[in-house]
Amino acid sequence: MELLSSFNFVNSYIMKYTFIVLFLSLCLSGCKQPVYNSITIGTIDNLYSPTLQEDRKIWVHVPNGTGEASKDSLRYPVVYLLDGDAHFYSVMGMIHQLSEINGNTICPDMIIVGIPNTDRTRDLTPTHVSSSIYGNFNSSGGGEKFTNFMEKELMPYIDSHYPTAPYKILIGHSFGGLLVVNTLVNHPDLFNAYVAIDPSLWWDDQKILKEAKVALEQHSFSNRSLFLAIANTMADGMDTLRVAADTAGNTLHIRSNLIFAKYLSGKPNNGLAASWKYYGTDNHGSVPLIAEYDALHFLFDYYKMPAIDNPDLLTIELLRKHYQLISDKLGYFVSVPESQINSAGYYFLQKKMFNQAYKFFKYNIDQHPASSNVYDSMGDYYIAINDNKNAIEFLTKALSVKDVPETKEKLEKLKSGK
Repeated sequence: MELLSSFNFVNSYIMKYTFIVLFLSLCLSGCKQPVYNSITIGTIDNLYSPTLQEDRKIWVHVPNGTGEASKDSLRYPVVYLLDGDAHFYSVMGMIHQLSEINGNTICPDMIIVGIPNTDRTRDLTPTHVSSSIYGNFNSSGGGEKFTNFMEKELMPYIDSHYPTAPYKILIGHSFGGLLVVNTLVNHPDLFNAYVAIDPSLWWDDQKILKEAKVALEQHSFSNRSLFLAIANTMADGMDTLRVAADTAGNTLHIRSNLIFAKYLSGKPNNGLAASWKYYGTDNHGSVPLIAEYDALHFLFDYYKMPAIDNPDLLTIELLRKHYQLISDKLGYFVSVPESQINSAGYYFLQKKMFNQAYKFFKYNIDQHPASSNVYDSMGDYYIAINDNKNAIEFLTKALSVKDVPETKEKLEKLKSGK
C-alpha cells in the first residue's frame, strides 16, 4: 500500500548547487516582465556511491547559512530525511520555527539532510518481494545496501563537510518508515532517534514486524528513541477495534501498524523510549506534517527552557543545569548559547534590573570571549547605567574583535559626548 506520490515538479526548480524554496513572481500592471524574489534555504550536494554504483544528490540545510561552515562554528544534530524532496520544506520550516522563532526552545536547531530517491522501491525495502496485493515490486530488496550507503558513505561525507554534532535522527514515511523500523531493529546504534511515519510494515508477510517483536523483547535499545505515527487508512464505518479483528487485505497496512504499537505499549524492559499516536483525521498522505511536529516534541521533551514563559525566574545556575541536562540527553557537551544568555541580559536590562543584567552579560563574556557581541552588550549595560568610561572600554574591546558598524557608531557617539 505505497501511497506516496512522486514530486517531480520540484526538479524544475533545481539549480546546479542551490535550489529555490520560494519562487514568487509579481507582475505589476504595465510591466513587461515579472519581478522575481527568492529565498534560498539549502544546497544540493552530490556524491558518488560505490555501494549503490550511482551518483546521489542530497539536499542539505545548515542553520543560519546554506553552505559549508568552518570547523570553528557551532555544531548541530543531524536529521536524515528519507524521501527528502517530498518532506524537506516542511521539516526545515518546522525545526526552524520550534528552535528559533519567538524564543522557542522546543528542539535544537539542526542540519537537515534530505535524501531524494533514484529507485525508491529498491532502496527503502529491506527484502525482495516481486509482487503483492498492493502491486509489483520487481526492484525491491535493496534496503540493507542503502543502509550501508548511509552508514559508510553518506554520514562520513556529511560529517566531513558540515558542522555536525554526534546526535542523529532518521525520519521516514511509508516505505521510508519501513526502512526506519528495519534500521532500528537491525542497526540500532546507527541513529539516536527514529521516526516511523505510517510505515509499510505489511511488507513481505510482515517480516520486519515479526523481527521487531523479537528484538523488542530480547535486545537492548538503551539511549534510543522511537516515535510511531499511524494514519487512518480504514474504510468508512471501520474503527481501530473492528479493524484489528479484520482479515481483509486492504486493512493489512493499518493492522500491521496497530500490532507494532501494541508491541511498543507492552513496555518491554529494553531501554527504548517509545511513543506512538493514531491520527484519526489524517490519511496516509497528510499524516507526515503533523507527525513530524509531534515527533519533535516527543524526542526533545526535555529541551524547553523551564523559565521561558516566566523569565523573571531565570538564573545563570538554572541555565547551567538545564544545558547539562541537554548535554546528558544528547550524549555530548552543549554549551549555553550566547544568544540565550544575551537575551536574558537584555530582558533584565530593559526592566532596569541591573544587577541581574550585569550577571548575564558577564557570564556571556566568560563563556564566549571570542565574540565581539558579548563586549558590545556589556557596553550597552554601562550606557544604561550612565557609566560612559566603562562603556567606551567595552565597545572598544568589541571593535578589536570585529569591526561592526553599529558598535563603531555607538562608540563615536559616546566619545563626542552627544
